[in-house]
Amino acid sequence: MSENVSVTFVDGDGKQTSRKVGRGSTFIDAAQDLNLDIAATCGGRGRCRSCRIKVLKGILPPPTIMDQVQLGPDEVHEGFRLSCQTKVIADCTVLVAPPIAEGGHKILGAGVSEDTQFHLDSGIEKKLVAANTPKDENHQTSDMEMILVALGEPVNGDVPIEVLRKAPDVIRAKGGSLTVTTFNHRVIDVEPGDTTRHKYGMAFDIGTTSIVGSLVDLETGEQLASVGGVNPQAVFGGDLMSRIAYAQFNPQALRKLRSRVLAEINGYVKEVCGNNNISAGHIYKMVIVGNTCMHHIFLGIDPTYVGLAPYAPTVREPVVVTAKEALLKVNPNARICFLPIVAGFVGADTVAAVLATRIHESDHIRVMVDIGTNGEVVMGTRGRLMACSAPAGPALEGAQIHHGMRGAVGAIEKVEIDGDVTCETIGGAPAVGICGSGLVDAAAKMLEAKVINPSGLLRRDGGEGLPEKIKARIVEGDNGWHFVLTWAKDTGKDEDIYLTQQDIRQLQLAKGAIYSGILMLQKVMGVADGDIEELMLAGGFGNYISTESSVAIRLLPNLPLEKIAYVGNAAALGAQMALLSETERRRATTLAREIEHVALATNPDFQEIFVKAVVFGDETKRKSRTRTRTKVG
Repeated sequence: MSENVSVTFVDGDGKQTSRKVGRGSTFIDAAQDLNLDIAATCGGRGRCRSCRIKVLKGILPPPTIMDQVQLGPDEVHEGFRLSCQTKVIADCTVLVAPPIAEGGHKILGAGVSEDTQFHLDSGIEKKLVAANTPKDENHQTSDMEMILVALGEPVNGDVPIEVLRKAPDVIRAKGGSLTVTTFNHRVIDVEPGDTTRHKYGMAFDIGTTSIVGSLVDLETGEQLASVGGVNPQAVFGGDLMSRIAYAQFNPQALRKLRSRVLAEINGYVKEVCGNNNISAGHIYKMVIVGNTCMHHIFLGIDPTYVGLAPYAPTVREPVVVTAKEALLKVNPNARICFLPIVAGFVGADTVAAVLATRIHESDHIRVMVDIGTNGEVVMGTRGRLMACSAPAGPALEGAQIHHGMRGAVGAIEKVEIDGDVTCETIGGAPAVGICGSGLVDAAAKMLEAKVINPSGLLRRDGGEGLPEKIKARIVEGDNGWHFVLTWAKDTGKDEDIYLTQQDIRQLQLAKGAIYSGILMLQKVMGVADGDIEELMLAGGFGNYISTESSVAIRLLPNLPLEKIAYVGNAAALGAQMALLSETERRRATTLAREIEHVALATNPDFQEIFVKAVVFGDETKRKSRTRTRTKVG
C-alpha cells in the first residue's frame, strides 16, 4: 500500500488544488504546504470550528472527539471535520468551508490629539546644499567630502554604501545643487535638486488581531493617511501562544509568519504612497510597536522562548535597523525603530500606550487597560508604574464563540432585552454573527434579565417567570442549551444566531483574565476602587464596548461610569509620537526600564483572584447607576 495519497482541496469558488501527501498527515498541514489558507483561530488545537472542511469524495475519516464537541452530530454526519484534527487516510476531495463573510472591519486608527503636546524633533533633516565637484587632482578630496563640506554641519562620516554609490551622479546632475538627508546627524540619502519638502515617516501598531498604520509628514506632524486591516498571521492561530506554538523550533514556520506581516506592511506602504502621490523613497523613518511576540516575529527572532518559562524575550532594548535590513520597501537607509519591551508578554505596544496616555505624569492613581487578545494593564502614578499581561485569548475578537466573528458589517454589537431581544449590527446589515462588544452587551443584558445567573449558568428550567418571548429563546439543541439573539428569518444567513453555555464560559475566561489583572495590581499596590482617579480603555476593542455592560459583568471594576474613559488606539498614538519626536522615543526607553512587571501566574494569590474574577458576581451588591441609552428597534 502506498504511503502517499492524493488530496484535492476545493474552495468556495470551485477552484481545485491537488497534491500528494503522506498518509497520516492532517488536512491543515497538507493545505499549508500548498500555501492554502485555512483559518485556525485556536492554533490547530481543536478548540474552535474555523478550520472545518467537508469531505466530498473518498473515505470519510472517523470523527475525533473534538469534531463531536465543536461541530456537533449533524455536521459530523454530513461529512464535516476539523482539518487540524483529521488525518488523511486515503485519496479524497474536500471542500474548504468558507469563513463568515467579513467586510468593513472596524479597525481603530490613531490621531495625535490636540491635548497631547510634545516637541517635534523626528531626527530627520533635509538640507539643500550647493556642492562643488573636485577640480584639481592635486587637491586630495572626493565627491562625498565635497558634499559634507557643503553641508557645513558636524555629521557622522560613516556614510552608507548606497549613498556612496549615488554620490557621483547626484553631485553632477544639477550643477552641484543637491539635497542631503540625515538622521540624527548621519547622512542617509542624497538627491539631485531640491527635495526638502518631501520628508515622510510611518508608524505601525502590529497587534495579534489587527494592524494599523499612518503616514505622517515629518516636517509639520500632519497625519496624511491611515491604513489598517486584519493581521494575516491569524490563520496560524488567533492568540499569541498559538502562534508561538506554530513557530516553535521551526525556522520555516517562523519565515512564513514573518513573510505574511512583511508583505502586509509593504502593501500598506505601496497603498499610501500611491494614494498620496509620494515616493516610497521619501519615507525616511518608521516606528513599529507590538507585543513581544509580534516584535520578535517581525525581526525574524525565534519567539519559542517567549512561550516557555520564564518567558524571557531575546531583547528588551530598543532596536534600530535600516529598511534594507528589515526588508521594507521604503528608502533603503530609512531607520526602522522598534520601541523597547518591558517583559515577555508586556511589549512595545504597552510602552507606546503609556507614552500616549501620560500615565507616568499623573499625580493620582490611573489605570490603563488595553483589552484585546493579549491584554495589558498598567496602573500607577508618576512615582511608580506597574504592569501585567492579561491574556484574554481571542474570544473577545469573536473566536471560539459559536457564532462569533470580528467587528465587521453584520456583526451584532449591541443588545437590548426588554420583553424581547433587539440587536444592533455594525452597518445596520442583517445579523451574520456576534462580535466581542455584542458578546459583552448580550451577557450583561442576559444577567440583568435573569437568563443567566451570576455564576454564568444559563437557565434550563424553561424560563419560569420570564416574559414569554424571552422564555421562547431559551432552547435546547444539538449544542446543548442556548439563548437565541436573532431568529433565522431576521439574519443574513438563514439560521438562528445564539449564545451557548460554552460561549458564556469562554467570555468568562476572557473577561476574568482582564479583571484579575486589574485586581492583582490593585492588591500589589494597595489600591482600592475608590482610589482610582481614572480608568482608561485603550485599543480597538476597548473603544467599542459599553462601559456600563463591562462593569455589569465585572470585566472592569465597580467604578462610577464618569471615571471610565475611552482613549483610542493608544499604542498607535504612542508610535506616532515616537516617530515625530526623538525626545519621546528616548523617553520610551526610560519608561520601559521604570515599569515594574508583575507576573500573574507565579503570584501565590492569583488562583484565588482569578476564580473570583471569572464569575459575573452578585448584582444585588452593585451600586445603582443610570445611563441614557438609545433603544434599538
